[in-house]
Amino acid sequence: MKNYIFIALAVVMTLFTSCSDDDAAVLGGLKVSQSYIALPVEGGSASITIESKAEWVITGNDKADWLAISVTQGSQGESEITFSADEAVDGRSVELKLICATETQNLTVMQGLPIVSEATCAEVIAGPDKKTYKVTGVVSNISNTTYGNWDLVDATGKVYIYGTLDAKGGTKNFASLGLEEGDEVTVQGPKTTYGSTVELVDVTVLKINKSLIKVDSVYNETLPIEGGIFEAYLITKGDGVSVEIPEDAKEWLSIASIDQKGTNVCVKFRAAKNEGGDRSTSITFRTTDGKKEYTSKTELSQKGAVVEATVAEFIAAEVGSTQYRLSGVVTKIANAKYGNIYIKDFSEEVYIYGTDNFADYDLKEGDIVTLVGQRAEYKGTPQMANAVIEEVQSVKIVTVAEFLEAEESTSQYYQLTGKVANIKNTLYGNFDIEDATGKVYVYGLLTGWNGESKKFETLNITEGDNITIIGTRASYNGAVQVGKGAFISKVSE
Repeated sequence: MKNYIFIALAVVMTLFTSCSDDDAAVLGGLKVSQSYIALPVEGGSASITIESKAEWVITGNDKADWLAISVTQGSQGESEITFSADEAVDGRSVELKLICATETQNLTVMQGLPIVSEATCAEVIAGPDKKTYKVTGVVSNISNTTYGNWDLVDATGKVYIYGTLDAKGGTKNFASLGLEEGDEVTVQGPKTTYGSTVELVDVTVLKINKSLIKVDSVYNETLPIEGGIFEAYLITKGDGVSVEIPEDAKEWLSIASIDQKGTNVCVKFRAAKNEGGDRSTSITFRTTDGKKEYTSKTELSQKGAVVEATVAEFIAAEVGSTQYRLSGVVTKIANAKYGNIYIKDFSEEVYIYGTDNFADYDLKEGDIVTLVGQRAEYKGTPQMANAVIEEVQSVKIVTVAEFLEAEESTSQYYQLTGKVANIKNTLYGNFDIEDATGKVYVYGLLTGWNGESKKFETLNITEGDNITIIGTRASYNGAVQVGKGAFISKVSE
């Protein structure tokens, strides 16, 4: 036995001696002082020298945002390359390629040794970013079945999984794992924090323990406003089934019956008439094998009335599936392909993240739009999602002279920009607006689109201010004037 130990030690010592004696990597047209670069965990730098007979380039550094390289390309001759990194929370490494003509030299840059920490969700949440964790929990709320985005839940909390690698380490192949909500899994991956969300990114699935309960199918998963019966069909191999309705849904949702025949279970729910906006909930089914609890979930939604709201009321609402109807002036088209726009009424401005039927309308900045969508947010900023345009009121941008020549109409709106003069009524907002082409009388000005009348003073407009307004071409006793006027903005000098 002692002889075997001695031989093993001798082999290890020989390997270490070989590495130190042959530190340089040599190819026909490329020589590298060393192909393995070690950086200290506390942060620092290390340099290598290369000799090349042609131009060279380093690739692969896009995979390591933590690594700084002094130079990534050069010409023939001798060059020094310095690799630097800040302090590492956990060990990390990257494989680079040094390419010179037809020759390629692999370079390995490592900082510290990767240490995987077994942890609960609460420990991950409290721990530092960039550290690699191994966590066991239950799959919940699968939101993306291509990349594999879902919640990992254990008794201490939940962590968002942003990306799940397949069995071969590939991305965009989540379905191949066969993971379902309710399955118990052990995963491993690095932590990051995105906004206020704690994430494990591109995790590797180490173990899957299939759930003993599964929602096989549902009936009537989107209920009408009038309410009705929703049915969930389960398959369970556990001991009994319990049903959990969230507290905020118990006022309108109740269990009508539970019918079990062997491993097949049918649970019927009764939903009350919906007097408000769209609503939804997540129902949890549980079973046990006597040692461990298993869960499965299903979603239920119910149509509701569309809530008429000002932009300010919409912003103050909670994120959810309730449908809101907003009307406002388009202040900016951020993305014409997807229909990302900003709209503004008298109360506030809000971002609309995509409109399903944007291409059906020739919408432009300054137009008045009415749309319906849900209250969402991005990094804490309110926005409308899943929006649908209901109506567009075209607004023509004109000079005062063009406005004076236009036909009188109660439905066609015009946008005018000019200087305020001759304020005659500070309650309603009666004044002249003039530009280089002429002047026209404004008979009353609302505080904004759908805004208040008799509140002109709240706009703090004085003679000499440059403002932008919209209104219709009207007249009184044969004199042209702006009707249905609404304030849009003060124009900076």
